Amino acid sequence: MISTKRIFRFIVCPSAAVLLLSQAACYKDSKEAMFPATGCDTTTVTWTKDIQPIVNNSCTASGCHDARSQSGGYALNTYEGVKTIVDNTRFLAVIEAGTMPKSAPKLDDCTINKIKRWIHTGAEQN
Repeated sequence: MISTKRIFRFIVCPSAAVLLLSQAACYKDSKEAMFPATGCDTTTVTWTKDIQPIVNNSCTASGCHDARSQSGGYALNTYEGVKTIVDNTRFLAVIEAGTMPKSAPKLDDCTINKIKRWIHTGAEQN
């Protein structure tokens, strides 16, 4: 038969130690520390700082919607070209659907949210 002293020494004491150590190790963890913010700031989205680089990298650099190729009849290498397709609502629709950029992964949520913000605040050339 197992003595009470042995149960205490080999089961209760180690269990209590593990429990105490596990609680002490996590007492300062916070939601913010464990899951930092994504850094997607859409408060001040501008054509020059945000949208033009997205369009250049995703639409014109591939040779699809640049001045020379104008795939689908759209040249997006200028603000005017982008504004034309924004005004007919096609720009945001194909980006949200993931059909553009063609032959590339869908733009991430942060990028799409920046485009939405820019459009919903007037799609200005700023």
